[in-house]
Amino acid sequence: MTVDEYLAAAPEPQATTLRTLRGQLLELLPEAEETIAYGAPALRVEKGLVAGYTANPKHCAYLPMSGSVLAGMADQLAEYTYSKGALRFPVDQPLPRELVAALVAARLAELG
Repeated sequence: MTVDEYLAAAPEPQATTLRTLRGQLLELLPEAEETIAYGAPALRVEKGLVAGYTANPKHCAYLPMSGSVLAGMADQLAEYTYSKGALRFPVDQPLPRELVAALVAARLAELG
């Protein structure tokens, strides 16, 4: 499965919301390769996976590809539900660009 196939199979409004996130990630990581990792669309740079995302029936999820990124950003995530490996957000409300940029920066810092 390709990223385009994943998004084409996602229901609305999740598909549109994830396309917005995809665009934000590609803008922030122009050198990244899009791939499918762990069954989800993801972006990989030379040093490793940076971010992924999924469509779920009741939410969308941002996957930081790390068990520590979200915990280190708890103050910025107060309005969201999250676990060690996934930040859940509404199916019809893309994450703010500033937050996506901060998530990407935190993961890139981890990768060194």
